[in-house]
Amino acid sequence: MEWILLGWAWVVPAVAGAGAATYVGLTTRGRRARRLELDAARHEESQAYRELVAAKARVRVAQADVMTAKARAATPQAAEARRELQLARQDERSASLALRASRSRVKAGYSQYRAGSPGDPLPIERLWAEHDAANARWLSYETDVDKALKYSQVTDSRHPATVVFLRAQREALTARPTLRDRVSPQQYLEYRRAVRALQAALVEAERAAGVPGAAPPSAAQAAAATTAATISAAASMIADLADRLPTLISRPPSSAPSRERPPT
Repeated sequence: MEWILLGWAWVVPAVAGAGAATYVGLTTRGRRARRLELDAARHEESQAYRELVAAKARVRVAQADVMTAKARAATPQAAEARRELQLARQDERSASLALRASRSRVKAGYSQYRAGSPGDPLPIERLWAEHDAANARWLSYETDVDKALKYSQVTDSRHPATVVFLRAQREALTARPTLRDRVSPQQYLEYRRAVRALQAALVEAERAAGVPGAAPPSAAQAAAATTAATISAAASMIADLADRLPTLISRPPSSAPSRERPPT
C-alpha cells in the first residue's frame, strides 16, 4: 500500500505539470496568433530600417567615388560617379519613406491588437478569407453562365492579363500557410504580398475584359501585363518555329538556277 501511495505521489505532480505546460503552450500560441499582424509589422519595420542603413552607406560610398573622380580629373568617371550618387540618393529617399510607412503600420497594428477581442477572427483567418474571396470571384466567371458568355476573357489563359492572374494565383497558393497557430511574421508578410498581388491581378483581368466597375490599372499592373504579353508572343514564335523545324530540316536544298549563255 505504501508503494502505491508513493507511486501516486510522483504521478500526480507530473500529470499536473504536464497539463499546466500544455495550457501555457496553447495560451502562448493563441496570443501569438492574435498579434501576428503586429509582429509582422514590426518585422517589416526592422527590414525597412536595415534597408535604410544600407542605402545611407551606398550614398556615402557614392560621394567618396565622386570626390575621388574629381581629384583625378577624370571626366568620364566623374560623370558616372555623379549618376551613381543620384541613384543612391533616390534609393535612400525611397527607403526612408518605406520606413515611415512601416512605422505607421506598426502603430495601426498595435491599436488593432489592443482593440480586438477573443471572438474576433485571427489575422491569418482574415487573410485566408480575402484569398478565398478572390478565388471565388474569379470562379464566378466560369460557374455563372451570363458572366461566362459576356466576359470569357477573364478565364481565357491565352490573354496576357489572365496569364498574370493565374501566375499570381499559383504563387498565393504556394505561400498560403496551413497551420494558423504556427505562422511566422515573415511567412505572413510573404503570404499577404501574394494575396495583394492576386487581388490586383484579378482587377486588371476584369478591366481588360471590360467588366463594369473594374478599377483602372496601376503603373505596376500595366508593366506586368506588358511583360506577360511579350513573354506570350515570344513563346508563340518559339512554338511555331519548333513545329516548322522538322519540315525545314527535311527539305532538300534548292539548287540555284543555271544561267545559260546566250547564243553568240
